[in-house]
Amino acid sequence: MKILVVEDDPQLGDALSTGLRQLQHVVDWFRDGEQAHAALASVPYDAVVLDLGLPGGDGMRWLRRWRGEGRQLPVLILTARDGVSDRVAGLDAGADDYLVKPITIDELAARLRAMTRRSTGRAQSIWTHGLLSYDPAGRTVQWNGAAVELTARELMLLEALMAHPGRILSKAQLQEKLYDWGESLESNTLEVHVHHLRRKLGRDVIRTVRGVGYALGAAEGQGQES
Repeated sequence: MKILVVEDDPQLGDALSTGLRQLQHVVDWFRDGEQAHAALASVPYDAVVLDLGLPGGDGMRWLRRWRGEGRQLPVLILTARDGVSDRVAGLDAGADDYLVKPITIDELAARLRAMTRRSTGRAQSIWTHGLLSYDPAGRTVQWNGAAVELTARELMLLEALMAHPGRILSKAQLQEKLYDWGESLESNTLEVHVHHLRRKLGRDVIRTVRGVGYALGAAEGQGQES
């Protein structure tokens, strides 16, 4: 997933970002709502982890603003405010989940996965597409029942495509899913990952739409690229 973390505490923000990246998520971390708001306007995040006690404006105010603007992405509030009234206010403001600090990275990641499953209409924990199956929690892929080893970037690319079956994603959209804010990359990097996925899973697993981008291919996806 591409996750936006909004947390002003430097130690906690660094720990959250590092922990989620170790689980192979792409993470952008900002310390105030203004920066997060600017990032949301230009980057297609899968979920937001939002602190409430932010400089320059309470996190609850930013959440209400985002919902008022029609932003539907899942938002998880992560805060030290543990009162029942705080939880109710956060959920009523539009949060999809509410966690009280301290938490473990494993629980945070599991709740983020659950939120994104709900937002994409997927009840199952295992994603399938013909002979292809993907376990987001275990970060494992199987093709026709056999395990397939993928790199972190290949997994991110496959997840982005499987999360939007039938939809064409542009090169820019996929790059935004795969890389952190400001991370430099070579012009053909995405094409290299596409080539490797086709070699490992079959040339038909990814469909190229010339001049537009890429989409998940036919469910059967037979054949190997030489």
